[in-house]
Amino acid sequence: MGYTAIVDYGVGNLMSVENAMNYLGFETRITSDADDFERADAVILPGVGAFPDAWEKLSGPGLDRILRREAERKPILGICLGMQLLFQRGEEVRPSPGLGFVRGPVERIQTDLKLPHIGWNSLRFRNNSPLFEGLGDDSYVYFVHTFCGRAEDPRQVIAVTDYGTEVVAAVQHGNVFGTQFHPEKSGEVGLIMLRNFGRLNR
Repeated sequence: MGYTAIVDYGVGNLMSVENAMNYLGFETRITSDADDFERADAVILPGVGAFPDAWEKLSGPGLDRILRREAERKPILGICLGMQLLFQRGEEVRPSPGLGFVRGPVERIQTDLKLPHIGWNSLRFRNNSPLFEGLGDDSYVYFVHTFCGRAEDPRQVIAVTDYGTEVVAAVQHGNVFGTQFHPEKSGEVGLIMLRNFGRLNR
């Protein structure tokens, strides 16, 4: 069995993702090396922090080009800020481009509730996705964010949650998946999602 490459670009919540995948029996490799991504069965793009800073650290060494290339032939999962980077652009701090897998911007959540949105919240699944196999609506997952993606194509939205307004919680475009929540911190529900992802290309 091969391994899942976890993108090391200086802003990721790497160890908790690695620990969760290893717990499920999947070999992982934290890396920024192009050859490692090419040989990997799948790629996970974690992330914590501000969108424009993350984009600079991703695009500076050319990791954006590597991810676009690898997405044509293997599964990629963006988590939290990693999901936001899948969108066309971010509006946090200053306008910034993104990877462009999902059409639309990443904007501040328009809600009367307290921000950041921190804690457990339930999902409502939209379009079918192998990421959610074995799970039902109202599955609870853990969020920590102030900004969220606004997908222009509803077919790319696979789950939403409510935080005083509808918030895009997960997206999919071909081999590319994104979760605004942290599956690695979401108990058994999150482990099921990571297991589903880990099995996609094996």
